[in-house]
Amino acid sequence: MASSDGTRRRTAVVTDSTAQLTAAQADELGVVVVPLQVVIDDQVYDEGADEASPARIAEALRSRSSVSTSRPGPAVLAAVYERLVAEGAEQILSVHLSGEVSGTFESALLAARDVDVPVATVDTRQVGPATGYAVATAVERLRAGATLDDAAGAARLRADAATSLFYVDSLEYLRRGGRVGTAAAVLGGVLAVKPILTIDHGRVAGLEKVRTASKALARLAALAIEAAGDGPVDVGVAHLENPDAAGRLTEHLTDELAAGLEGREVRCGELAAVLGAHVGPGTVAVCIAPRTGF
Repeated sequence: MASSDGTRRRTAVVTDSTAQLTAAQADELGVVVVPLQVVIDDQVYDEGADEASPARIAEALRSRSSVSTSRPGPAVLAAVYERLVAEGAEQILSVHLSGEVSGTFESALLAARDVDVPVATVDTRQVGPATGYAVATAVERLRAGATLDDAAGAARLRADAATSLFYVDSLEYLRRGGRVGTAAAVLGGVLAVKPILTIDHGRVAGLEKVRTASKALARLAALAIEAAGDGPVDVGVAHLENPDAAGRLTEHLTDELAAGLEGREVRCGELAAVLGAHVGPGTVAVCIAPRTGF
């Protein structure tokens, strides 16, 4: 990759497992994915392991097992960086989910201090596919000859342009994780409110409240189409044990946003275990990531 002085440098790109990159996608991009952890009844599992599958997370949440999540510590990321340097990396770009909801970005900052090559760290202030799209954009820029700082800037701009929306079937799991207060969760249950959430300045925020699941999902689709606008766009749909609703949303967005998709598919898959642990079964999420302006 090109450096600021015009020479060629080998650049390693690192992200975390919440970016929702499949093994094939990570391999194609040449990205190293560092797992976050899921803790179920005091047993710690790397995200992506069979024991921390989305189905296992949903089962644990429904049975009221103790479920929490954990970041990779600075030592873990430092070991990854050092291995990459030993393999020939001359600089590193590390792109992660929002520092407002996870300590992963802080770990990256601390780890970068002890590495002998330049490390650019990016807090996307996003979660899920929006982080993945930021990573892909950074790789595209690096392959085109961008400097490390320019690639990091492109990742930030791509994440800033993205819109992440979530329909949650219940506020209970957000309450358990401290994302909403007890009173709000109880009131939501009593009124059968089906909230639509978004990521605002790196934090989970309420966007709208709808009375029924069908209306909430219809509204989710409408908001996604509005966010897409008229330009080229990438779209990703994810769910936790709600494949039928996610499938219908995927088909609808594929039809409605055909022009902006330019032949690219709307990706649809299961929500990453760490994110699923906080939003719970029934969740449907959509990410709209414009491809211009970064």
